[in-house]
Amino acid sequence: MSGEKICAITGSNGYVGGCVKNYFAARGWEILELVRRPKPGARATAFQLGADISPQALAGISALVHCAYDLRLVRWEKIRAVNVEGSRKILEAARAAKIPKIIFISSISAFNGCRSLYGRAKLEIEKIALENGALVIRPGLVHGKDPGGMVGKLVAQIRKSSVIPLVGGGSQMQFLVHDEDLCAFIEKFAAGNIGLAPRILTAANEQPLAFRQLLLEIACALDKKPKFIPVPWRLVWAGLKSAELCGLKLNFRSDSLVGLMHPNPKPDFSANLEVGLICRPFQFNG
Repeated sequence: MSGEKICAITGSNGYVGGCVKNYFAARGWEILELVRRPKPGARATAFQLGADISPQALAGISALVHCAYDLRLVRWEKIRAVNVEGSRKILEAARAAKIPKIIFISSISAFNGCRSLYGRAKLEIEKIALENGALVIRPGLVHGKDPGGMVGKLVAQIRKSSVIPLVGGGSQMQFLVHDEDLCAFIEKFAAGNIGLAPRILTAANEQPLAFRQLLLEIACALDKKPKFIPVPWRLVWAGLKSAELCGLKLNFRSDSLVGLMHPNPKPDFSANLEVGLICRPFQFNG
């Protein structure tokens, strides 16, 4: 165990967590996955967001990257109980285990005055993370060679359809970050190559793209010429919310639409150059 670099990751089955896992593993880190159902033979510990976790389960860990978030929940009481208080448990266990480097992956959707439940939950978790000595990173929309998350859904929609609903006119400004830039900075911090006190950093290129322009750039790279159909966003939100309350599983959440329509108007990039957090402009290669 002496000299071995071990990174524990929550949410490694998700898009961002998976990117972090692959990036760290490619650079010689041992990975301890904290997942609901560990696979036989894998280096993993059973972990479910919201459940108790013992500091002993994290003994000997060099770094923790907390990415887990349960997106299936739609009611605030449940979101807070599982995602916020569940994050408190893992972050406090990490501090008690004396893990040298703790990183919480928040979201650019978390800011004072945010309207989405996702942003509000992330904002609460940020405070807990800082209290427990963590570096908080707010990524923009994450993209890369094989995009997932929001960008992945947009790519899939443009691939399969020639008609794209455009909510709110498409003027909403979006900030994006390449998964390699995000993971490179996280790994440098985890390895001790960047000395930072607990703080919040925004990981995204400073030049935003209007949502419609983002769609057009993706379509151009895919050699597609979609037709955009403007739709009232509140009408779409009402339909999504009604379906969620009926228990239907949707590919796009009503809360994500709230976050899209009310993005962070002034992300803080002031410290990025100083700490070496460099994010390339958006370019999608299909």
